[in-house]
Amino acid sequence: MTTKILIIGACGQIGTELTTQLRAQYGVENVVASDIRKLNNAIVNTGIFEVVNALDYNQIEHLIEKYQITDVYLMAALLSATAEKNPAFAWDLNMNSLFHVLNLAKAGKIKKIFWPSSIAVFGPTTPRENTPQYTIMEPTTVYGISKQTGERWCEYYHHQFGVDVRSIRYPGLISWTSEPGGGTTDYAVDIYHKALEDGKYECFLSEDTKLPMMYMEDAIRATIEIMQADTEKIKIRSSYNLAGISFTPAEIAAEITKHIPNFTITYKPDFRQKIADSWPASIDDSRARSDWGWSHQFDQSAMTTIMLENLRK
Repeated sequence: MTTKILIIGACGQIGTELTTQLRAQYGVENVVASDIRKLNNAIVNTGIFEVVNALDYNQIEHLIEKYQITDVYLMAALLSATAEKNPAFAWDLNMNSLFHVLNLAKAGKIKKIFWPSSIAVFGPTTPRENTPQYTIMEPTTVYGISKQTGERWCEYYHHQFGVDVRSIRYPGLISWTSEPGGGTTDYAVDIYHKALEDGKYECFLSEDTKLPMMYMEDAIRATIEIMQADTEKIKIRSSYNLAGISFTPAEIAAEITKHIPNFTITYKPDFRQKIADSWPASIDDSRARSDWGWSHQFDQSAMTTIMLENLRK
């Protein structure tokens, strides 16, 4: 049976690169991109695109039937910092979009779901260094609360109804192809832009705030690999810890000065500092590595070189 894919939230930071990779692997005709609005971008212009509201069950069901979809990647969400400004809508979008695809799978209309969780599920009471797969989770943001709740529902639907849902807890993601999207870790994207544009950057986190990060190419590969893994290898149905690199703003600034010697950074922590302080500094992802063979490829140095080279272009 041909794999037919629907990506909901295809124009977002992760969705854009995920769509490109999936089209390359499965063929443009087998990957349907969708989002709340039609932008004039490569995702819309180089393959099948549909406008869909992730909160509208009937719209999603219609697309699944129209294109005989087997796999859904639900990437639509309101991220951490943005969600804090509109908690009720964030909860509605992040939770009900998930229920829609879980219920469609339960009804036998789709075979497989990918739904991303996040390090935001952890909180200030979680062990910060080498945060284990199973640990205390007391998130302090709407985004984190919705992701933690989503994990529980994913596991429930798998155990109760046999729904094949797969998930990873993304760390902060860094990419040169899309603008920062309102997350607490987005300083690590913005800093490269500002380094090239202005030669300086004012960071909204303190210099020693260490957070788990990952170069986008690794994250996209992990997403596709977990979906391609044999069913029996996916032993965790809530969400897998996923790790790449951990660093502080001061460390990334030092890496940038190797390429731009006059680059300077200043620090002016804002409300996002409190969010960052509640998150892990590093992640233990040994379960993902042992269960389905995950391994990251990009370190801080390689990532910085690639970011600056591509943004310069």
